[in-house]
This record gives sequence, structure tokens and C-alpha cells, in this order.
Amino acid sequence: MTADDLRSLIASGLPCEHLQVEGDGRHWAALIVSAEFEGKRPVQRHQRVYAALGGKMETDEVHALSMTTLTPAEWAAQRGS
Repeated sequence: MTADDLRSLIASGLPCEHLQVEGDGRHWAALIVSAEFEGKRPVQRHQRVYAALGGKMETDEVHALSMTTLTPAEWAAQRGS
């Protein structure tokens, strides 16, 4: 699994305004900005990303994924926009 592969999986299952993925092939970190996160608790946001990944977490193709999940407004506030 490459960063591009993981980015494509997330983007194909979840509309993202910003998506950044880094990792070593098994351990990943992702910054995901999506309007679909509006009104959702962090655990619900993560579940939404897991749903976009399908079974990749269960088959160990993605061993570990650390996520920062933000709404567009939260992303803008963090960036000072």
C-alpha cells in the first residue's frame, strides 16, 4: 500500500476538501477535511473514514491509521483563514 493508494481509497469513499496522507507502508497518518464531518463526534468521523477504507484495516493492508478529521470550518480556523 502506498500513500497514493490510501489517499485514493479515502477520496473515493468520502468527499474531501483536503486530504493529506503520510506513512511508511503500514503505519499511516492522515489529515482529512470533509463537510460530511459536520455535527459528528470524533468517533463517528473515524468510523466514516473506516467505512471508506472497506476491509483494508481488517486484512492488515492498513496496519495503523492515525487520523485528524476536521470540518472545513475547523480547518479554516486552524489555518487562521
